[in-house]
Amino acid sequence: MDRPLKRSPNIVLVGFMGTGKTSIAKRLASQLRMRYVDTDSVIEKDSQRHISDIFEQDGEPFFRELESEAVRKVSKLDNYVISTGGGVVLKETNVAKLKENGIIFCLTATPEEIYRRVSHQTHRPLLQTPDPMETIRSMFAEREPYYAQADHTIETTDRSFEEITADIIRIYFRTVRTPKAK
Repeated sequence: MDRPLKRSPNIVLVGFMGTGKTSIAKRLASQLRMRYVDTDSVIEKDSQRHISDIFEQDGEPFFRELESEAVRKVSKLDNYVISTGGGVVLKETNVAKLKENGIIFCLTATPEEIYRRVSHQTHRPLLQTPDPMETIRSMFAEREPYYAQADHTIETTDRSFEEITADIIRIYFRTVRTPKAK
């Protein structure tokens, strides 16, 4: 009798901008021989527009709707490393969808480290303010309770990609091997 193929839960990376989600996700996918998808890339492909253009022309609420649609799509995938936009956790339904077949890791860093990593980037629409550092602090504090919904939190400040990736892999396999209590 053939045994059904075991499904591998997705690894989902959430966290504030500049915490390393994309870089870590690509490394994880390569090392684990999983596929990789980024929700922002799904949004750009489906809308045929850049994220910054969507924010500028239609505003953040419209972007968040497109983001939720991207989450619905990627949450149906199997054996993927999914990198998400920093605000994906603002909608409880997004987190619930991603948890259906995924283990959520929140990458975090200090506001100062985030600023150091993203201050030179011009494609961050939420940081186009007179005081980007204050914006980071304020947004980070506002989003902290949402990020706390993740299954695991990984600090990225002063850590190498290799260390972060190794931590996630170790936790992922420990979690996958330990059935959830019902």
